[in-house]
Amino acid sequence: MQSVKKYVAEFIGTFVLVFFACGTATVVGCSAENGTGYLLTALAFGLVIVAMAYSIGNVSGCHINPAVSIAMLVSGKFGIKDFIGYVVAQFAGAIAGAAALMGFVGKESGLGANALYNGEILPSIIIEVILTFVFVLAILGVTSKVSNSGVAGIVIGLTLTLVHILGISFTGTSVNPARSFGPALFVGGDALSSVWVFIVAPLVGGVLAALVYKFLDGKKAE
Repeated sequence: MQSVKKYVAEFIGTFVLVFFACGTATVVGCSAENGTGYLLTALAFGLVIVAMAYSIGNVSGCHINPAVSIAMLVSGKFGIKDFIGYVVAQFAGAIAGAAALMGFVGKESGLGANALYNGEILPSIIIEVILTFVFVLAILGVTSKVSNSGVAGIVIGLTLTLVHILGISFTGTSVNPARSFGPALFVGGDALSSVWVFIVAPLVGGVLAALVYKFLDGKKAE
């Protein structure tokens, strides 16, 4: 039963992320030329993490992102059964969130879907790996001490805001395979055909962050 509660919490968290954050990107725009909308979109993603961290964090840890879950798996803080359950719940939540958002703004709005940087795959993969690496590294660091529990949600939310402030100009910022897949599924076209980039790159970034943090933390322990 406890596992089911964790999966439900991850579903809810990812639903909220897509509905509110991708919804904000859709409503206010996320063009770098439109400074206010750009910053509002970055803040929306960060604020959702803060809100969810302090509401479902005590239930599931508030991953709401397969890249975070795979980092926890690689770090040995997570079992394969829960990893699969979390990822399924996250993708389901993202799809439900995108579907609900589409009911209000229509798929023609783009639903906050990601896009390749200048239409090129390699630069898009590189920027997404870097952005995800920084985001997940911050998560691993701030959650490594119980004493940080009171501020962890704020730190993680601000870090997600940070990577969006840079990344929006390149790919719209994914750093989250589920967040990318939900909108792309309904938008279709180029968004769906290139969504694999925004699934693979964040997962690679998450694994790299876990390996690097394990190395750094291990050296510190010595």
